[in-house]
Amino acid sequence: MKSIRNILCVTFPWKNCKSVVDRAVALAENNQASLTVVSMIERFIAAAGMLESEATPADLHALVAQGHEQRLAALIEPYQDRMSIQTQVLTGIPFLEVVREVLRCEYDLVIKPTEAHDWLDRLFNSDDMHLLRKCPCPVWLIKPEAPETCRRILAAVDAGDDYPQAELRTRYALNQQVLEMAGSLALSEFAELHIVHAWDAIGENLMRTRAPFMSGTEDKITRYVEQVRKRHQHNLEALMREMTHRLGQNAIDYLKPQIHLIKGSARKEVPALSRQLEADLIVMGTVARTGIPGFIMGNTAESILNQIDCSVLAIKPPGFVTPVTLEA
Repeated sequence: MKSIRNILCVTFPWKNCKSVVDRAVALAENNQASLTVVSMIERFIAAAGMLESEATPADLHALVAQGHEQRLAALIEPYQDRMSIQTQVLTGIPFLEVVREVLRCEYDLVIKPTEAHDWLDRLFNSDDMHLLRKCPCPVWLIKPEAPETCRRILAAVDAGDDYPQAELRTRYALNQQVLEMAGSLALSEFAELHIVHAWDAIGENLMRTRAPFMSGTEDKITRYVEQVRKRHQHNLEALMREMTHRLGQNAIDYLKPQIHLIKGSARKEVPALSRQLEADLIVMGTVARTGIPGFIMGNTAESILNQIDCSVLAIKPPGFVTPVTLEA
């Protein structure tokens, strides 16, 4: 992953984050990237008045921050002879402070454990989903009990062409980012690489509804659907040629990526394939349009994210504008 030069690893004091730090250190070493490990403190001003103590909120915050710093030092100590790791304690709403830290320090990747122990309880509307929607750089959420290395990686792309020209260019660039990152990870983790694109023939159902009243319609529908399938296959093959150009033919020959061109809705077929493959990681894009603050994530991406039960690496396209701003 040539673009990964500066990694932010987010930890929490109530979680066992060793596996996440292991992953972040390995990524940093493989990419010769810098690594910062942070711990989060949420503000607790209201709690100060409940204590029978003369301690001020500032005193309590300093005490808690000291505990976090000590824990971070112990967390990174096993890696100190391998690389230099920076640490920091952030205070505030976790997703906001992570995004602001990304804006301040221009991180290329955020890696963190999922917020809930049970991924399905519930990603949507959680702090993790806010981060997926608003973080301008890729976000890798690692599920609890995830294996030390990925065995199967699923890259989800959209090779459709029924979009305005400007959006097509954005989607093509996003697809390439997804494939390049998934391929690079599969190489470094010795993992199987699967690539999925779900397609549909627009208007097919309506045409079949009217079929009894139209002569020769079934043959026409079949030809139409096959033409659409071939167009999507052609687009997917073009993406694969570009991926080969970026990663190299030797890498592709080694990976032997398995292609899944599936007829149906992406929001249904991608999670289904992920479960069927028992994928350890899904790499996917989470937004299609750029330059529009507040346009955070497409409905299809959110639907997929709320059905999967594995780690996810979510990628934004070039030009994405986060609605989060730095504090004055």
